[in-house]
Amino acid sequence: MAEKRDCYEILGINKSATDEEIKKAFRRKAKEYHPDANPGDKAAEEKFKEVNEAYSILSDPQKKASYDQYGYAGVDPSAGGGGFGGGFSGGFDMGDIFDMFGGMFGGGSTRRNPNAPMRGDDIGVRVTIDFLDAVFGCKRDITFTRVEHCHECGGSGAAKGTSASTCRKCGGRGSITVQKRTPFGMMQSSAPCDECGGRGKIIQTPCRECRGSGTVRKNKTLEVNIPAGIDHGQRIALNGQGDCGENGGPNGDLLIQVAIRKHDLFVREGYNIRYELPITFADAALGAKITIPTPDGSGELTIPEGTQSGTTFSVRGKGVPRINSKSRGDLLVTVNIETPKGLSKKQKDLLKEFSESMNEKNHAKSKSFFDRFKK
Repeated sequence: MAEKRDCYEILGINKSATDEEIKKAFRRKAKEYHPDANPGDKAAEEKFKEVNEAYSILSDPQKKASYDQYGYAGVDPSAGGGGFGGGFSGGFDMGDIFDMFGGMFGGGSTRRNPNAPMRGDDIGVRVTIDFLDAVFGCKRDITFTRVEHCHECGGSGAAKGTSASTCRKCGGRGSITVQKRTPFGMMQSSAPCDECGGRGKIIQTPCRECRGSGTVRKNKTLEVNIPAGIDHGQRIALNGQGDCGENGGPNGDLLIQVAIRKHDLFVREGYNIRYELPITFADAALGAKITIPTPDGSGELTIPEGTQSGTTFSVRGKGVPRINSKSRGDLLVTVNIETPKGLSKKQKDLLKEFSESMNEKNHAKSKSFFDRFKK
């Protein structure tokens, strides 16, 4: 007997997948291998059964826990290994125990009505914008692929002029009742109908456009308003722009994650913007008015006489706008005094003369430091 593939491998997920991720993976694989979409394809039919079996295990918390610990032996002793396999006969399945007692402990599950409305999947996309575009907002064209109802068949999956018929085996429920003999007697459990693949309907003449699935993948482009003040990693949700729903269910959402390129000068800190400004010793000592860059263009910064290196000045209202607000953060400018290099002899002589003219009042910090050192 061929060895069964791992359930997680079958659905294309890892063991850390959430319940929602397991469900989405199952729906994707079931659509891909559904008999209606692959008429006459035996390989696809076998994979469809394989997908259903994997989902029946991983969608049940108790079966999943047993499978994670023991593999198929934990849910199907006939697969080999330990568990209860050696002591019982008649095709006993540990999953039957879980199904029988699950309701008692709150772990039971009910099968979804295949004809009930189901919301479509969300779609995630990523857009990268410049720093200043994030500050002031912008518009971008977003292109993505989504699942839409087939226009050829109106989403029914059946060719024009035909319609799907109710499955006779399950009566349209999508599931059938299976009886199994267990150590506790005969048990009944629900399983996907093998005649209609759990859909409750059978399409005799599939639509050529969608191959009976009722849906097609289409490229779509939308112009999106990116609000002023958006930060790196934040998301914009466009309701109803995701994959189409099933059986009249609503569409999912389009979730746009925004990435922001680094600026050559500005650094964002919350709603403030910061950068370092080099100034000369003369400007720091004598004071000056300096033209500085701001997000809005050029501005003017007043440097008071005697400014020390590392001093930060705040320019109010020149930072990042708060989303959906008229207020903005501040521009924080930290000045660093640049020590001159490559001095000429004349410049050095002038500096020496200048230094000799200094007294303790001119260097209060140095005097205070050395006074503390002497003590």
